[in-house]
Amino acid sequence: MKHSLHEAALAALMCADPAAKCAATAGLAADWQSGALVCVPGGDDPTPIVEPGRPARPELIPPQQLPQRKVGSREGHAALLHAIAHIEFNAINLALDCVHRFRSMPPGFHADWVRVAAEEAYHFGLVEARLAALGHGYGDFPAHDGLWGMACRTAHDLLVRMALVPRVLEARGLDATPPIMEKLRTIGDRASVGVLEIILRDEIGHVAIGDHWFRLLCAARGLEPERTYLRLIEDFDAPRPHPPLHREARLAAGFSEAELQALARK
Repeated sequence: MKHSLHEAALAALMCADPAAKCAATAGLAADWQSGALVCVPGGDDPTPIVEPGRPARPELIPPQQLPQRKVGSREGHAALLHAIAHIEFNAINLALDCVHRFRSMPPGFHADWVRVAAEEAYHFGLVEARLAALGHGYGDFPAHDGLWGMACRTAHDLLVRMALVPRVLEARGLDATPPIMEKLRTIGDRASVGVLEIILRDEIGHVAIGDHWFRLLCAARGLEPERTYLRLIEDFDAPRPHPPLHREARLAAGFSEAELQALARK
């Protein structure tokens, strides 16, 4: 008997234990590939999920309250990896939410976001293993809820979600990753650099998926995509990129030269 892909995605989304969530996400991807799960046509759900499945820790605090630690210290080293693990954990939930929420979209959309969810779960496992090598686990340091907060703010409209999550928040990760890799190189953590190389490679593809669907949705609504993108950043007071922009990665992910110039001016 075939089951709903959307309901399976919701079940994985609501798993609180990280290991269970990653296992459920991998199982979701395998079942989708095998044909055991199918898209069930329906309307989109505009109601945000305020509390997705997540463990009691880490403690979630405002970004400005997060302690600043030197990466050269053992604690600072672990805190940096913990921040990356937290981003990857939230990225699993973001991808699963797309599969659950936007049921009016064609199977190709859901195939894309099932793949993203599975890759984000893989990334989380890689970073969690590096964290464990330093004697820590996910939840040992405080974190902020900015990524999921944006998921809630964009639950009503897929075009806005694609603009502000993949093309703003995840694209900022393209810029931030090379400097983080350099910090890790300076302290000799080549294993974590290798993990970030995998993440950067895959995240270019994830941003490109968001770019693809954003542009298709703009075309369907008669909107010019690049002007719409800049307007949505303003309308939602979304975080601006921190220079320098990773020009090559952003171009590979679908940004134009004109967009990069506009973003660099902001």
